[in-house]
Amino acid sequence: METTKETTRIINPETRIGHVHLKVANIERALGFYRDLLGFEVTQWYGEDAVFLSAGGYHHHIGLNTWMSRNARPAPTNAAGLFHLAILYPERRDLAQALKWLLDAGYPIDGASDHGVSEALYLTDPDGNGVELYRDRPKEEWPRTESGGLAMVTRPLDVQGLLAELDGQEQA
Repeated sequence: METTKETTRIINPETRIGHVHLKVANIERALGFYRDLLGFEVTQWYGEDAVFLSAGGYHHHIGLNTWMSRNARPAPTNAAGLFHLAILYPERRDLAQALKWLLDAGYPIDGASDHGVSEALYLTDPDGNGVELYRDRPKEEWPRTESGGLAMVTRPLDVQGLLAELDGQEQA
């Protein structure tokens, strides 16, 4: 359903979502996913119950804590809360490398989609949180309607084409 209500407040277009902080049941298990599989680096421990991770030395992109969730079960799928967090890769090759790491580790991938504006992989972290790994296409390539509006789609991702980004190049 579309709304006809106009946006009355316009946020600065340079605004970004800076980080996500997740409640997890087990810090080491979560680190096995975010650090060891996806490649984020630990920037700081906060006692024994929280850790911060980043890409490229930023203070943190991901926070993990067990303050209220140590040994807890994942939140029910049909409850309000986080649907997924999204990790934006700067280049298509970076997304391809993440896919290769997942495949090499035998980590389950829930879906892979081409949205016209982006290419995305969907998975679930060890605590049941949805995770999207994606890369944006250049804005000038985004699909548009005749009137110039955005026309996102959901099509199967060309996984082999994505992995071909790594052909002939050193793979980490």
